[in-house]
Amino acid sequence: MRQMLLEATNLDVAYQTKRVVFGASLHVNDGEFVSLIGHNGAGKTTLLKAICGFLDLAGGAVRFNGQAIGGDSPAKNVRKGINFVHQERSLFPNLSVLENLQLAAYALDMGADLPRRLERVYGLFPILKDRARQRASTLSGGQQKQLAIGMAILVEPKLLLLDEPTLGLSPNLVHDLGRALTRIQEMGTAIVLVEQNVGMAISLAQRVYVMKTGQIILEESHEVMSQRENLWELF
Repeated sequence: MRQMLLEATNLDVAYQTKRVVFGASLHVNDGEFVSLIGHNGAGKTTLLKAICGFLDLAGGAVRFNGQAIGGDSPAKNVRKGINFVHQERSLFPNLSVLENLQLAAYALDMGADLPRRLERVYGLFPILKDRARQRASTLSGGQQKQLAIGMAILVEPKLLLLDEPTLGLSPNLVHDLGRALTRIQEMGTAIVLVEQNVGMAISLAQRVYVMKTGQIILEESHEVMSQRENLWELF
């Protein structure tokens, strides 16, 4: 039986005085793939940002590897093994692909192990090796998304949180990205995927959470969720 890696319990999150997440709870086991789906504005991204430390909690608790991390900064959480890929591509546009990857490694003092880590990223996203000397701003949207994920996995996180990674991608790139995420999980990284592509989100995950108007309204296994005929009624 897998050990629990992340446990978020009864989370309340607000922007100033407006509360947008209400008593949301979810957990992720070691090496597990979990998807979080729901309509636009349901609070999915807000929930991920609160777990990572980008937003303060108005209530509830977050534990990672058995330790309370509520209130810890994103930088501190990265060092503990949590990395977050934003919907917006968080790159250094005027630097090359390789320089972006190098910065990800050196930020956590992992430069000595960089060659092995680079080969791991290039194995997942070969186009990044081909474009290593190319400036990030000149990459296609899909290639920039691969670079953002590559920077996140270069530090070999225990948990990878992804916010809408397929947004704006062609069907072929969506398929390729799905295969890459499966390989990342097979390498031992647990994943939480927030995704509007519901079919993809369900197909990749072992468990699926559904969020509606700031609340988690359903948790089901991949098998049960795949057989639902009234999925859109949940939204």
